[in-house]
Amino acid sequence: MTTPSIPHLDIESLAHFDKVAAAGATSMNGWRVQSVDLTSRTPVLLKLSPVGSVFLGCDLEETAAAWIRDGGGLIFPAIPELPFDPYRGCLYTADDLYAGLSSGYEATPDAQVYAWSRQHDEKGDTSRTLAAALHDHSIADALHELPGSRPWIGVMGGHGIARTSPTYRSAVLLGRTLARAGLTVATGGGPGAMEAANLGSSLSSYDDAAVDAALEALAEVPSFKPSVAAWASTGLAVRRDFPGDGGVSIPTWFYGHEPPNVFASAIAKYFSNALREDVLLSRARGGIIYLPGAAGTVQEIFQAVTPNYYGDPATQIPMILVGVDHWTVDLPVWPLVTALAGDRPMASSLHLVDTIEEAAKLVSP
Repeated sequence: MTTPSIPHLDIESLAHFDKVAAAGATSMNGWRVQSVDLTSRTPVLLKLSPVGSVFLGCDLEETAAAWIRDGGGLIFPAIPELPFDPYRGCLYTADDLYAGLSSGYEATPDAQVYAWSRQHDEKGDTSRTLAAALHDHSIADALHELPGSRPWIGVMGGHGIARTSPTYRSAVLLGRTLARAGLTVATGGGPGAMEAANLGSSLSSYDDAAVDAALEALAEVPSFKPSVAAWASTGLAVRRDFPGDGGVSIPTWFYGHEPPNVFASAIAKYFSNALREDVLLSRARGGIIYLPGAAGTVQEIFQAVTPNYYGDPATQIPMILVGVDHWTVDLPVWPLVTALAGDRPMASSLHLVDTIEEAAKLVSP
């Protein structure tokens, strides 16, 4: 005889908790309550059976905490002195990561979290590993809660591409084309080609004149060097002038020298670069487009090559490399991936093109 599964319920706000509790619940079995201040809800909690419940980083009175622990619930306490919430219930926005930017980039949560991670890496502090793992688990959970009706198309490319570059403009147009085709643009979240693709997605409802106006404004600060604050501030101003759905970005604090771009509407920022790369691959089932890049982009190419190499026809992810000269002469990745493909199913998933128009046609529905 099998035990019936208990429905899983995520509760991430006090209002949601009150709504569920008021609906006549008698048990919290299957509830996962995340980062909610419940200090004023002790009388309500004491009326609910706690068996099978999980409380992550919640504020609880001791009476309620004892009731939950003694009754079979689990309590993961808040971790003090962290510049982030390890039990975060939602993805980041640019406004979250760049709060306080007027005082300089160093004052923002993004910079402070990176500084914390570097400090604890140098100490070999195991508490850092635990806090970072809990955070990344929460981000992965929040990412799975995003609506999944639109196929994801990954766009990868160099972070060093300036906003004034023709390649940057091409990436903007690519992002716009993909979004107009009903696809979700997903990038690695950094500057350069990744920023351009997210920007293009946010401009999907705008004409070419708006694209030109946005690029003209961004050209005032073409790179995040030497000033991340100036670069991000200019981007935020353009985002205010041209609001839209910028798709998803998945950056990492592992590459702390690459600040996150502000145009993605949902930002899943991880500590673990390996986990972040796996998430991009697993979600971008509609295909991945690789614009010209260097070591990071090459790594991303071969990270997708491996599952395609060992996969069958049903598991293939289309891989489109843009820039014939770049991928055959400057960085001769194409000859190697095609040699690996041979007569395997992977051969049909590889494409080398020279224009974004060709790339978009290969992934558009």
